[in-house]
Amino acid sequence: MPNAPIQRKIIHFDADCFYAAVEMRDNPALRGIPLAVGGPADRRGVIATCNYEARAFGVRSAMPTRRALQLCPQLVIVLPDFARYKSASQAIFNIYREYSDLIEPLSLDEAYVDVSACSAHRGSATLIAREIRARVREETGLVVSAGVAPNKFLAKIASDWNKPDGLYVIRPQDVDAFVAQLPVEKLFGVGPRTAEKLHRLHLFTCADVRARELPFLREQFGKLGTALYQSARGIDNREVKSNRMRKSISVETTFAQDLHGFSDCVDKLPALHTDLIGRIERNRALPLVYKTFVKLRMADFKVRTVEVNERDVSMTHFTQLLENACQKHTGDIRLIGLGVRLRAPDEVGQLNLL
Repeated sequence: MPNAPIQRKIIHFDADCFYAAVEMRDNPALRGIPLAVGGPADRRGVIATCNYEARAFGVRSAMPTRRALQLCPQLVIVLPDFARYKSASQAIFNIYREYSDLIEPLSLDEAYVDVSACSAHRGSATLIAREIRARVREETGLVVSAGVAPNKFLAKIASDWNKPDGLYVIRPQDVDAFVAQLPVEKLFGVGPRTAEKLHRLHLFTCADVRARELPFLREQFGKLGTALYQSARGIDNREVKSNRMRKSISVETTFAQDLHGFSDCVDKLPALHTDLIGRIERNRALPLVYKTFVKLRMADFKVRTVEVNERDVSMTHFTQLLENACQKHTGDIRLIGLGVRLRAPDEVGQLNLL
């Protein structure tokens, strides 16, 4: 009789207000006051992250610095120092690596760690997570919240459940009841528009989604319908992958003054294009390119993208894409981005054979 599959034990770690936490650790004078890391208001800056004192005023990441200061005039803004943040991240990840080789970074401050094969604490993922959190605090002076669950979807939800400085565990036997009461907004791939459509269909919780058959969900949501059907039942078979494949490469610039139309934008293109080509070359990704795109963020912060199935990464090609984007989406422009989509290396091999 074949052996039963090993029950996965996955921990999702998420450092609390990471950039701000590093700043407060390194400068105690910043503790206990509203603090944000981001760009200056007079240069169209955006908040990268903020501490919980700032969040109490409604300040959030990705918010324009000018708006953040309107909500919290006493907010202290610190320019980001990514060298220090990267160093702090490496110290945290070095601790993770003592417990597992299966680590999937999502950013400098966030990762999945599969501890299914870890023998520490007799394999108790809860105790492993507790020990790692204690070590991170003691050895780096920073705080990570953690979620323990049988799969990635649930582990990520759990890590946010008791923030800040939290640990939440979803045991296999508790998955069904836990997921049933979740609002649909917690499901992967559900943004504001999808949530609105789900609500129009009287689907507010995962229990509501479970009551509908798969054909109905696929008819309403296409491929996302299958994902909704599975995640509403707590199903997620994705593995923790230590080597995540890059799916795109892009560059972008936010301008101090709004640009008006293609004639303004085209002058900004050479520097962006040079940066993009450099990144593609450093990643040896040119053979993997299969799509190209131009992104515009308008003055009202709405994002508009023009994307084509084209491997051409020349300046001429991106000039044409930018012109198409400016013709299709009129209005003042505060950001321009250029990028490429990448195939998996094995897909490129298959295409060459065909």
